[in-house]
Amino acid sequence: MKILSTKKLCKQYGKEQNVVHALKNINIEIEKGEFVAIVGESGSGKSTLMHMLGAVDIPSSGSIFIEDTDITSLSQTKLAIFRRRKVGLIYQFYNLIPTINVRDNILLPMLLDSREVDEERYEDIIKVLGLDKHQTHLPSELSGGQQQRVSIARSLIYRPSIILADEPTGNLDRKNTEEIMALLKMSNKKYNQTILMITHNEKLALEADRIITINDGEIVKNTEGRLWKY
Repeated sequence: MKILSTKKLCKQYGKEQNVVHALKNINIEIEKGEFVAIVGESGSGKSTLMHMLGAVDIPSSGSIFIEDTDITSLSQTKLAIFRRRKVGLIYQFYNLIPTINVRDNILLPMLLDSREVDEERYEDIIKVLGLDKHQTHLPSELSGGQQQRVSIARSLIYRPSIILADEPTGNLDRKNTEEIMALLKMSNKKYNQTILMITHNEKLALEADRIITINDGEIVKNTEGRLWKY
């Protein structure tokens, strides 16, 4: 089943002689349960692509389908609701609310949507991610690795169609990087969670099922990763 696809996706900034083509006719397809890495040098367009897919920015032309919905055709209000329900986001700097505890940070998307909490799923996720003893802690009381675990839990709690991870280990040391990658892979396998990860680290990218390489706003390579197994 196809979870995400783009058709002739373009993004440009400026006009006439000052125009910058950040993305040029990007066509990608991601199946349910895939773990795909996007790599590229700084300025290649990979972050711009992530912003388009996460509905944080609007493409200049082309379309983006998540499941059967063309998100480029949605109003801003409907897009915000769709993103909250269908797209899980994991950032390099965690983006946790500093004034609320771990439990509320994890459940925030569901609380904003007035949805009933699936306590069984919540308990399963926090135990798997090693957060069960930190539920009442504030983000400032956690290490960087623990804060990223909260971010992962928040992205998993409402069963999104796809998780978009933007340099999820970029702010972590080697040990925490390895642990977060292991947790992402576990999430992919245990919950059949589709994950699209942007990273500048080619070694991490090799652990994905597939690697998409972007250069100068265009896809230049689409290859298999290491196909890790448990």
